Formats: sequence, structure tokens, C-alpha cells
Amino acid sequence: MKREGLIMIISAPSGAGKTTLCRELRQRYPHLRESISYTTRTPRAGEVDGEDYFFVSRDQFQAMVAEDAFAEWAEVHGNLYGTSLATLEDARRNGIDLLLDIDCQGAVKLKECLDGGVFVFILPPNMVELRRRLESRSSDAQEVIERRITRAAEEIKEARWYDYIIINDRIEQAIEELSAIVLAHSRKTFRMMEQVAKLFDI
Repeated sequence: MKREGLIMIISAPSGAGKTTLCRELRQRYPHLRESISYTTRTPRAGEVDGEDYFFVSRDQFQAMVAEDAFAEWAEVHGNLYGTSLATLEDARRNGIDLLLDIDCQGAVKLKECLDGGVFVFILPPNMVELRRRLESRSSDAQEVIERRITRAAEEIKEARWYDYIIINDRIEQAIEELSAIVLAHSRKTFRMMEQVAKLFDI
């Protein structure tokens, strides 16, 4: 009667506030671990193998692809990134709750191969606010911002197949809603029965 781990997948267009929400969620639920991806890119200063990413060579990564070792993978800016299927299965089997920050393309692949995952899509309140947030960063050229906005419009269409949608207008409200989803799924009967069995000797 081992407790099954919760696998929570969160997607959002750039500028919707997903990174902030995920950080706040992990602070509120310290047991909720961030899934560690594999990548072929070079480690940045301060990054630790096995903590930030599993850093592997392109040959190693492609060998894992050939072995169907990834639940999802993609090439981004010339580097390969992937989520190990074994990582997800081990976490669920051992009662470990995982949080995955995954784009829509990766989430679709996870939906196809992962039973019982909880999929949440974060939306900005509207496209005007999304543009304001992207421009307020002052870190991207205008042409990059325009590409992000165009991509966001396409990604938002994918929200329809997610289990939950949260509109991040006020960060405080959004984190409460996201926390409620985690709490509800952690109290599912099949996740509680191990604890019930110990408490009541059944």
C-alpha cells in the first residue's frame, strides 16, 4: 500500500509568471522536488551535475533517445534537454512528489506516456499585460519580445487540454490556487491509504 508520488507538470507562455509561481510553490511545499533534466549544454558557473541538471555528452544523450529513455526531449538553441522516464517512474513508485516546469511541446509528450500526471497551465490576465511584463524585463530586444508574444498566442491555444488553468493576475491569488491543486491531489484516497493503514493498523 505504498503511497504513489504526485507528478505535477506546469506550462505557461513566457511572461506569465510560471518561474515565480513554481519557486513560491516549492517554498510552501518543501517536499515537492523539482525534476532534474538531462542536457548536453555546458554547465554554467555554480551549476552542479545532478542538482541543476544531469550534464551529458551529445552522444550519451542520443544513445538515451535511441533507448526510449526520455519521457520527453527537445533541442533548444542547439542544446538537447530531456526528462528521464525512469526518474518519473521511480518518483511515483517511491512516493516522491515532483514538479516539472515544461513547455507545451514537452507537456504533450508527457501526456501521451505518463498516466496520472497533473497538468496545469498558467495564463497572463490578457495579452496587453503579457506584453507589458515582457517589455518591463528590459533584457530582450523588441524583435525577441515580438517572437515571444507570437509564440504565446499559439501556446495559449494548447491550454484546453490541461487539467487546470490558473490566470496569474495577482501572484498571491495564483499561488493560493496552485497550492490548492497540490493539496487536493495529495489528499486523494490512493495517496492517503498508506498513512491511514499506519494510523489505524488496517
